[in-house]
Amino acid sequence: MRWTGHHADTRLVVGDEFAAVLAAAQGGDEAAFSVLWRGTNPALLRYLRVIALDVADDVAAETWVHVIRSLVRFRGDETAWRAWLFTTARRRLLDQARQRRRHPTEPLDGLQPMDVPRVPDAASIALGNLGTQRALSLVAQLPRQQAEVIMLRVVAGMDTEAVAGIVGSTPGAVRVATHRALRRLAYLFEEAGVTL
Repeated sequence: MRWTGHHADTRLVVGDEFAAVLAAAQGGDEAAFSVLWRGTNPALLRYLRVIALDVADDVAAETWVHVIRSLVRFRGDETAWRAWLFTTARRRLLDQARQRRRHPTEPLDGLQPMDVPRVPDAASIALGNLGTQRALSLVAQLPRQQAEVIMLRVVAGMDTEAVAGIVGSTPGAVRVATHRALRRLAYLFEEAGVTL
């Protein structure tokens, strides 16, 4: 995804070469798989960090493990690839939520700040360089459904029908959630003094 002026350019990353890159990746070509990963992982991490910050990296890792195992069975174009990837991530997130309910963990309240590693990951550095971290934190303040719809529509570049399929809703409900989210975001951006 590239940023141009005030809008995110969410056009497809691989484009016309997608079928050849996919076939090579399905045949075990690591360089081809890297093209797929580099083209979608930043948007995937942004999406997960807005809707599930505390487990975003774990869910992303589980998503890619599933993708690697299932890649040979995938059929479709680049738009279908992105929809499949984000649907897989959402399912991994739901699986993790169920697991956390069944096996709650102990909080690390006694952990001192100096005990926490402070090495930023590449995605965080990239987000900082793009100047979007503040905007993403405001998106994370939206109700979960609205934040998820915004991340899938804007960051992942999916159309209303694809988002509806991923979140298990109707295109109309997605349009309403998008409208409400954008209206709320305009207010939050203005209040925080964020300009895009």
